[in-house]
Amino acid sequence: MFHCVYFWLKKDLSAADRQLFQDELALVTQLPYLGLAVMGPACHEAPARPVTDRSWDWSLILKFNSMADHDFYQGPCLDHQRFVNTCKSLWDKVVIYDTAA
Repeated sequence: MFHCVYFWLKKDLSAADRQLFQDELALVTQLPYLGLAVMGPACHEAPARPVTDRSWDWSLILKFNSMADHDFYQGPCLDHQRFVNTCKSLWDKVVIYDTAA
């Protein structure tokens, strides 16, 4: 399954807060049980189209090899808990799309 997360960061964050978010997000991508992990800022260089949502700031796309791995990540995973606890004050909104693939 793919776990696609979109973050809308607070607009008044300092450069240090933005770097903290990026560094913590990068740590999530290094979890050893992930099949794939990609993170990055919204691409504002791509042409604007009516169907493209460019309002978010950062995305995280994780591929879990099993539902058990996903459930571990969402539950007892200390790395995920650290990320949320460290960074939740930095965003205004988070939207998640899970895809069965």
